[in-house]
Amino acid sequence: MNDTMATKGRPSDPRLNWAALSQAERDAAYDNNAAVRNSATLIAERNQASEKLRASRNSFLDVPYGDRERTKIDLYPADSMTAPCLVFRHGGYWQRNSREVFAMLVEGVAAHGWSVAIPGYSLAPDASLTDIVAEISQSLDWLAQNGGSYGISGPVVLSGWSAGAHLVAMALDHPRVTAGLAISGVYNLAPIRDTGLNNALKLTDEEVARLSPLRLPAVHKRLDIAYGTAELPALVFDSIQLHEARMAAGAPGRLVPIEGADHFSILSELRRPDGALVDIVRKLVR
Repeated sequence: MNDTMATKGRPSDPRLNWAALSQAERDAAYDNNAAVRNSATLIAERNQASEKLRASRNSFLDVPYGDRERTKIDLYPADSMTAPCLVFRHGGYWQRNSREVFAMLVEGVAAHGWSVAIPGYSLAPDASLTDIVAEISQSLDWLAQNGGSYGISGPVVLSGWSAGAHLVAMALDHPRVTAGLAISGVYNLAPIRDTGLNNALKLTDEEVARLSPLRLPAVHKRLDIAYGTAELPALVFDSIQLHEARMAAGAPGRLVPIEGADHFSILSELRRPDGALVDIVRKLVR
């Protein structure tokens, strides 16, 4: 794998020499905001577009699926109750962001007659990663039981970005999920524990072992794994390694590099009706 990447001019995985790196170098290996120069502009545009969409589109917003402050879900039903539904998990290293600021992603698949559901979840340090992963299954349980009351009863494609992609991999085995699309994810938690991100997460040895998709048996549902070729190497290599592990186990799914995309611009491919990731999502239910 490393030889293949080297031939394409990409740097090697920084974690191959992880023990020799300084704390600042380890932090930088996962700092997407710093790695993308215009990240602040892209984030502001995303937030504004999402605010506008939430105010204008037919929806059921802030519906509780659990008892905690953030365990709420936004539902954007299609005209047909049996239309496929994209369930999207936001990112932010399990400690930032919210479902509200990713509403702009509804535009992509909704243009093709899909429903969309965007569940929130509790954030560290108020919740452990164990709690957060459990809430993902809880939201899918709720959707299975109550989705029809809100006009959503079709097949579910589970998708997520960044930390949300990790949550997709962890919840792929849920019976309500038909297939998954993991975008720009982190699938090995051990290096995360050596960065400043762990100040809030406080990952335990057990959580690293039990909640790292790369350390778990492959779920034999289709999972397409996407990443931008301009992303941080640690995220690129996690995506490649998860795909290769699944291939070795005979689990279905494609590895999809998005040429030139960085950690933030890649989301445009899920937002635009003609985006590459929208096309991938649609094919997951065919």
